[in-house]
Amino acid sequence: MANNSLANIFAETQDPRLATPGVNRATIFFLITVVAGLSCGVASFIFGHEAIYNNTREVPWGMLISTYAFWAITSTGLCMYAAISHLFGGTRMAIVSNRMVWMSIVCILAAFATIGVEIASPHRMIIYNIISPNPTSNIWWMGTLYGLAVGCMIVEFFGIVAGLARIAVILGTMGAVAEVLANSCLGGVFATLPARPYWYGGQLPIYFLTAAFLSGAAATILFNYMAYKIRGEKMNEAVLLGIKSAGKAMTLVLVLYTVATFWRLIMYYVGGAELGRIAAGALINGPLSINFWVFEIAIGLIVPLVLVVVSRLQNVGLMAFAGLLILVGQFVARYDLVAAGLLVPSSLGWDNVPTYFDYVPSVFEFGVIIGSISLVCFGFLMGERVFGKIFDQKEHH
Repeated sequence: MANNSLANIFAETQDPRLATPGVNRATIFFLITVVAGLSCGVASFIFGHEAIYNNTREVPWGMLISTYAFWAITSTGLCMYAAISHLFGGTRMAIVSNRMVWMSIVCILAAFATIGVEIASPHRMIIYNIISPNPTSNIWWMGTLYGLAVGCMIVEFFGIVAGLARIAVILGTMGAVAEVLANSCLGGVFATLPARPYWYGGQLPIYFLTAAFLSGAAATILFNYMAYKIRGEKMNEAVLLGIKSAGKAMTLVLVLYTVATFWRLIMYYVGGAELGRIAAGALINGPLSINFWVFEIAIGLIVPLVLVVVSRLQNVGLMAFAGLLILVGQFVARYDLVAAGLLVPSSLGWDNVPTYFDYVPSVFEFGVIIGSISLVCFGFLMGERVFGKIFDQKEHH
């Protein structure tokens, strides 16, 4: 009886408009790419991480860590906007909040998949996180809180599907609080390493939270635009107003994030530690300069700001393109942050020590990244197909 009831619920949420050959082929393609991409990471457990990834003792973290951070931060942003809409109600973004909850779950699962194949013994992390907790560790808090957050969001989404509004609101609020705290601990993992002056300090947890609001708004606009694009429909007035509200939030945070990026670099040239200044130099005129100026600044900040101004928050296509560029810039920004902190030797000044270490992600690392992106695309299409009618509802409370 319970199975029949559950089947009936899912039957009522499915959107038959997406049961088209084109959508089916795209879904299968992304599923195959997920398997192929994450298999590159699984190969590291067979042949050894040191043989598959280009991380070294000098540069122990690489692009997989930055990709994990990117998806986790994006998930936090989506979760926060959804929680604000559900908790307070009446906001224009409430109409798209159910889709934000689903995509927040998908993004955090992509983060878990990425970090899962980066860690040498992920099973030990899960086991000892429970039987041997370490409350003095930022990493322990980060893992625990993200685990709590994804659990809350899954139950919240079930409450949305089943029409249990009160449970959904309570669990959604708990999930959002857990995500914010986890995001702060993620920044703290970097910020509490005094051996890495480019990271060390109290600014990174706040910087990551700002990035979450920016990535979350950009993802909200992009995913909703794509949802209507694949259906071949125009947004109704209520959804359009919700997207415009997301566009206003994205514009505001884009300006704030740009100012924060400027001051993060300036501080190293007005009394900052020498190693931090050299790390900043890697971005300004060093090995990461193309990443920084072309992708992080031009593509990720300046062009989106111009597009938003040109669109005047009226052209959803331009806003969605700006959102896509912001996400590209944020992806590169997370990599630049990780790489800049590690490429400068802590023993700089000793004989035969280079100014910057060399690190180029391996083919397998790129494979895992493609797999994580495909996982998000697959999750998006499956969500639209299975829960499309839930996403079309104005509110769930």
